Amino acid sequence: MYLLFLISNKNIKLIVIIQARSGSTRFKNKVLIEVHGKPLIWYVVRQIKKSKKVKKIVVAIPKSDRDKNLYSYLKKNKINIYRGDENNVAKRILYAAKKFKANNFMRISADSPLIKTSIINKCINVKKNFFNYDLITNVFPRSFPSGQSVEIINTNVLQKNIKFMKKSELEHVTSYFYNNSTKFTIKNFTNVNKDKKFKSSIDTINDFKKLKHFIKK
Repeated sequence: MYLLFLISNKNIKLIVIIQARSGSTRFKNKVLIEVHGKPLIWYVVRQIKKSKKVKKIVVAIPKSDRDKNLYSYLKKNKINIYRGDENNVAKRILYAAKKFKANNFMRISADSPLIKTSIINKCINVKKNFFNYDLITNVFPRSFPSGQSVEIINTNVLQKNIKFMKKSELEHVTSYFYNNSTKFTIKNFTNVNKDKKFKSSIDTINDFKKLKHFIKK
């Protein structure tokens, strides 16, 4: 059930965790806004499923009343769910990885309905070559456009360092590692296409209006 690599006698059990919530301050319930009768979260899951390298996807959501509809949708559609802390996102993601017994996980935001399979596959291939690194990323520095961000994090490294994170770092999960990059092994891969300007993340209603056509296609 896992993406399992055997590299230099190292077993890497990797799952993809989609970070999602209904209570976004800029665009509430955006994960359930529909395009062609399907909610935005459906498109994110669909894009990730296109990768043959991904065997398990988990959506990590807050355990709160305002996420009941999101939970119901995921459950009805038999999508793996983890419900956890609403404000401590790092804790929620960590416990999701631990529940599904993943020693590494790829983090993708639910605001990325146009995430490219090629970028997901590239991140996984880099992990294969740098299996003992703490973090594989394409945002340090960022060369891909917003909405095309991927990160693979070692679960044990996150667990060991979560107690040192500030409030803002708990919310953004990986910012602690970038803020203290000299303490960790981080491998960044860059965008050879140089299409950094095309923003494909859904942060606001205006973003949704601009990208709705591309999501339909």
